[in-house]
Amino acid sequence: MTRMWRCMTIGLLLAVLFAGTVVWAADVPQAAGEESHGHVSTAERIARTLRGAGLPDAWVVFLISSLPIVELRGSIPVGHIFQMNPVTVFVLSVVGNMVPVPLILLFLGPVSNFCMRFPAGKKFFDWLFTRTRRKSADIEKYETLGLTIFVAIPLPATGAWTGAMAAFLLGMSFRHAMVSILMGVLIAGIIMTVLSLMGWLGAIVAGVVLIAIVFGGMVRWLKQEEAAEINEKPASRDA
Repeated sequence: MTRMWRCMTIGLLLAVLFAGTVVWAADVPQAAGEESHGHVSTAERIARTLRGAGLPDAWVVFLISSLPIVELRGSIPVGHIFQMNPVTVFVLSVVGNMVPVPLILLFLGPVSNFCMRFPAGKKFFDWLFTRTRRKSADIEKYETLGLTIFVAIPLPATGAWTGAMAAFLLGMSFRHAMVSILMGVLIAGIIMTVLSLMGWLGAIVAGVVLIAIVFGGMVRWLKQEEAAEINEKPASRDA
């Protein structure tokens, strides 16, 4: 019964992931080099400012991917608007998105402890940690798989920044958190690259591929859990 509940919950997460992919497709240019008309995204506004300051396009993409909220979900479409090589855009975006992660995991504790000595700092971090805990309930249940899915979902308020804060709050090991977040960032990068190149069709393809990948991980996880339960039973009988 517990296993069935877990499968249903992960299925729901996968449905949200696929829905998020489709939603993001509507806000992504349908082909490389296509300028947006009317609505201008936050990432595009930042890109225009950085480009206007004389920064090369590669640095613009890298810096946007390292920013909270926009992350690579903003940098990859911008790179394609700049008509850059898709592989170059993908690599710059993944590396840029991962740069803040070890800093958050290593220094969020000391920095937050220091800042919370002051009323303004305490108010900010109380709000930040409360918000992150609300969004990380499923991460706590499924650890690696949950954190990877959370980071991979192409929606606002998810991604490497929030994932790293959630991993810190849940007390996950540095290595465990880094691997999980990197997997999520790579998946998110693939989604956004496909969306930027193929639009709605890309949304469907990326969603199906991701469902297959995550479902495969879920099956392996359940098999490992089953094997652990079988190994525990003889030990308990001997005791």
